Amino acid sequence: MTLGQRLAWDDTVLPFQLDHADIRGRVARLDGVLDAILKQHDYPPPVEALIAEMALLTALIGQTIKLRWKLSLQLQSKGGVRRIASDYFAPTREGEPARMRAYASFDPDRIGDGDAFAQLDEGYFAVLLDQGQGTTPYQGITPITGKALRNCAEAYFAQSEQLPTRFALSFGRSTEQGGAEHWRAGGVMLQHMPKASPFAKDGGSGKSGLLAARDIVHGDDAENWGRANHLLDTVETLELIGPSVSPADLLVRLFHEEGPRVFETQPVRFGCTCSEERVRNSLSIYSARDIASMTTAEGIVTADCQFCGAHYRLAPETLGFDAPEAPGDTE
Repeated sequence: MTLGQRLAWDDTVLPFQLDHADIRGRVARLDGVLDAILKQHDYPPPVEALIAEMALLTALIGQTIKLRWKLSLQLQSKGGVRRIASDYFAPTREGEPARMRAYASFDPDRIGDGDAFAQLDEGYFAVLLDQGQGTTPYQGITPITGKALRNCAEAYFAQSEQLPTRFALSFGRSTEQGGAEHWRAGGVMLQHMPKASPFAKDGGSGKSGLLAARDIVHGDDAENWGRANHLLDTVETLELIGPSVSPADLLVRLFHEEGPRVFETQPVRFGCTCSEERVRNSLSIYSARDIASMTTAEGIVTADCQFCGAHYRLAPETLGFDAPEAPGDTE
């Protein structure tokens, strides 16, 4: 196996369908994207793990959105990790890579050495979909639940979309023979095809009354869903993260009796949409007095992008709703 073959599987999402089970899914592999996301800040290991899991979920879910759309996953918590935000920007045209970014805010004094999910507390998990200018963004929210972020995502799809969904994920630092240590992540997403579900109207059997797969699918659908999940339970960590097994080979190994059918692979890259213009727009609601309170001793207003680390230095007289239309000199 050549290095080129291995790299071809990284930072990609492969959509598929199980024709015999009425189930669709995706296989994602991330490495360079994850390294680029995590190097923006000096995160403690538990926070790194949470961001890695959120990024992997974002790649798996985001692949379904249409060109030029944006999908965001957000988590707000009262725990040591206060917020995790990730964005998936769909390609602007067919054949181009999608772009991703993510970051977390946290209280260093409250981050322990234990399980990553234990750094969270009461809060919510949200999915936001922006379809572009002139549309109203969609937002769905579910409580933080389960023992991992993937459980929150599964609860969201069951509760908000009434779609049984399952994630098998693996992520962490990896070192291949002769190579440097770097992040790798891989996962499989299974989702039952959309159907009307009259059985799911009166609350669910999950924690706090949340819907679960057993509340949504019945009969042959429930049997198919259970069988596919049983097969996914046999997946091994090294199969998820590669690089020894390609996504297509993994699907054949797991689901060969379910008639797996693969579609075009979607490449994913690290990317941010921040710009000086966006910073100026965000400050346009403030008066000159407000801008003066943000001005440093050096006589400038600074702004940093949490996603990509970009640093902006702006002349205060060019900012806010009192500023002239011409932006003036910036640094």
